Amino acid sequence: MYRHPDIDRDQLTPRQALDILIEGNQRFKNNVLRERDMLRVRDEIVDKQHPFASVLSCSDSRTTVELIFDQNLGDIFSVRLAGNIASNKAIGSLELSCKYLGSKLVIVMGHSNCGAIKAACDHYKGGNIGEIIELIDPAVTLEKTITEHRNSTNDVFVGKVCFHNVEIQMERILKRSSLLTEMIDRKVIGLIGAVYNLASGEVEFDHNHTYI
Repeated sequence: MYRHPDIDRDQLTPRQALDILIEGNQRFKNNVLRERDMLRVRDEIVDKQHPFASVLSCSDSRTTVELIFDQNLGDIFSVRLAGNIASNKAIGSLELSCKYLGSKLVIVMGHSNCGAIKAACDHYKGGNIGEIIELIDPAVTLEKTITEHRNSTNDVFVGKVCFHNVEIQMERILKRSSLLTEMIDRKVIGLIGAVYNLASGEVEFDHNHTYI
């Protein structure tokens, strides 16, 4: 678990939690990851978890948040669904992590070259995937600057929809969870959007859409 000589995890602020993750991502990006005693950590968290942050991210196999942010077992409450969609069950999971487990920060994180975003750009509706696409569709509609080749073959279009989707899912969380909204208003927790770049390894935080 995360150790810092000047920070008590119970007293951690949302801003401090964000700073820890930014520092961790820089380590990951620069390939200077911290050493860990996994056996000791497993022993420490066997009876209780106390994640300091929660991340709603995509299920994509290339976007494991503990690695991207260079954090340990027990540090991040990870909710992963294709397209980082804020379904009712995802929101309920985030409520659990903040209300009962002590998470100080919620991050909604998309990523570049996302398959779910591409499927939405192509208006795919088959199987149970359609339920996922329905929650991403508003982001496709929101993108107005590109008028031609509005499909998955247009990398610029896909990238813009990805950013819009993070905003849409954040809005959905705020509209559907009075519990999280109340905690945000009291500054008990924070909420911020982000997009992970698969090529560079860097997480770009959207400081224009943040509640910290």
